[in-house]
Amino acid sequence: METPAAGQPGASAAFFDLDKTLIARSSTLAFVPSFYRHGLISKVQAVRGAFAQVIFRLGGADHQQMERIKAQLTSLCSGWPADRVSEIVTAHLVETIAPIVYSEAHGLLRDHRAAGRDVFIVSTAGQEVVGPIGAMLGASGVIATQMRLADGRYTGELEFYAYGEEKARKMRELAAERGYALADCYAYSDSVSDLPMLEAVGHPHAVNPDRELRKVAQARGWPVLAFAERALVACETQDQ
Repeated sequence: METPAAGQPGASAAFFDLDKTLIARSSTLAFVPSFYRHGLISKVQAVRGAFAQVIFRLGGADHQQMERIKAQLTSLCSGWPADRVSEIVTAHLVETIAPIVYSEAHGLLRDHRAAGRDVFIVSTAGQEVVGPIGAMLGASGVIATQMRLADGRYTGELEFYAYGEEKARKMRELAAERGYALADCYAYSDSVSDLPMLEAVGHPHAVNPDRELRKVAQARGWPVLAFAERALVACETQDQ
């Protein structure tokens, strides 16, 4: 998904975390009901996913919780056909994601594009989920976790885990490829685990930050933004 700004002198970008930054919930867990209805997971697994979603919304997920979620999801997805997952995500994308997009975040996406910046979603969630969401919201591209495939099915192993420093590393690679001046770039996240991502740019922003990130943002004078959970009337795919 290229944009005219990419690679031009003075080009810059805005990087957005996804879960609890652009949207109010975990993007992966939000699709649990759809995966259940289409037979990919059992009723017990669906209930556990719903429980995990509640915990995520109320209290966030620390590093240990994220590691447990990663292990559970990779194990759960082992053997799933990747094309079937993509079909389910695409079919239920608007009904699942559009109502939980923060209106303020959607406005920021549009503002950055209007200013000539490329916009990227940088998420620990899987490529099959993040890619369609990025397209729906009009992003220039995404950086996301990639699961290993064998004969079109997930093996339960990861090719790339978009978490912590790995997010920042991919952002730096992307900036080098496209000629972005990172000092002129923006980044948005809710979690202290994304501190490397925020430190990689000249304009970091904390969005609905967890306690640790709020402390860092206040100490460093970073803007702290408060987004409310409001349903989007329309997303990019509906606007056009």
